[in-house]
Amino acid sequence: MTMTRLWLLGFGFFGINTIWPLYNAYVPIFLKSFGLSSFVVGGYMTLDNIFALVLSPYVGALSDQTVTKLGKRKPYILIGAPLAALFFFLIPVFWAKHNFLTVTFSIIFMNFAMALFRSPLIALMPDTTPSQYRSQANGIINFMGGLGAMLAYLSGRFLYESSPVMPFLVGSVLLLLSNGLVILLVREPTHGGAKIKFSIKETFRKSHSELLENLKEVILSREKSLLFMLLSIFIWFTGFNALETFFTSYAKFYLKLPEQIATGMLGVLSLAFMLFAVPAGHIGARIGRKRSIILGLIITASCLFVGTLIASVTSGEAIIKPFLVLFIVGGTGWALTNVNSLPMVLDMAPERKLGGYTGLYYFSSMLANIVSPPLTGLIMDIFGYKVLFNFAAIFVICASITMILVKRGDAVRRI
Repeated sequence: MTMTRLWLLGFGFFGINTIWPLYNAYVPIFLKSFGLSSFVVGGYMTLDNIFALVLSPYVGALSDQTVTKLGKRKPYILIGAPLAALFFFLIPVFWAKHNFLTVTFSIIFMNFAMALFRSPLIALMPDTTPSQYRSQANGIINFMGGLGAMLAYLSGRFLYESSPVMPFLVGSVLLLLSNGLVILLVREPTHGGAKIKFSIKETFRKSHSELLENLKEVILSREKSLLFMLLSIFIWFTGFNALETFFTSYAKFYLKLPEQIATGMLGVLSLAFMLFAVPAGHIGARIGRKRSIILGLIITASCLFVGTLIASVTSGEAIIKPFLVLFIVGGTGWALTNVNSLPMVLDMAPERKLGGYTGLYYFSSMLANIVSPPLTGLIMDIFGYKVLFNFAAIFVICASITMILVKRGDAVRRI
């Protein structure tokens, strides 16, 4: 029953991951058309993570205290998903009119709406899954997310050729439909008790003070495994987000490829990630999560360095096939790393603080995603687009080094 619920819950992640790939692929190019520098474009691309960093702990804590006939988490999905779909669709509509202010307005409110329901949706996974099965569960959820990303990238390429508005329209519809399935078909675990009275101000204060207290606890702990784990997560997401945010710009302005070809290449990366997500969870359970993560980081970094070498000697259509091979291999490496990381953090958490330590994981990744786009944009403004792959690879290698210092969080299960 739990596994069935997880596959259904995966539709929520499917919907989210049809949105973000299209957003990351095309919004930087839309913004660049207004004459903005890569640094400023990177600043725009951090908005989703700024909203998530500020709002996610609060919304998560608020959902913990919510009691409705729908459950604790669903009301936030029911409000946030339709608003996000609307403003996401409006981004290319206003861009086509070359109206910078309304494009900015749509970007801001789309990111605000996504932050309203992402944390409650994520919280449904640990709500429904015992500790020893979380790598496999995370594999299922990441499979569904990878499926959404793959479809977005591959279909987005052809939809964009007909009209830049079409990928955003289809993405908005899929976001609505997939989260509608979660609302209708996923039954939340029942937690008895009466509704707790709370004030918005007090909940906001407590949610963020709890995050700071947990961070302080991790930093001051004599055993530093969780601190090094969170540092590793921050470092590798800094590298990966650089690639995710700027690859279409890199392909268009450095490799001389149309942006729709670049999104198709990212679709191959998502396909490899999707196909390997569930096996990656089982590999983590078999050989250990730490070993799986380090192996994934080494594979990913190797692909990035090789990509730099290939790009230095060729460009245009000749580069497509070798890059597709690299993206397939790199996608498997990214799956090994990403699928096994959250379960590793959760297994280092006290049972009473599972939600809080889930927040630490997303705090680390979101902080990286705030730092990465403007930092990457600044570096590319100085040195050009050619440095993108090396920039990302250096961070991935550094993360593999800090992972060596992690001593806990493995739950090897012989199967």
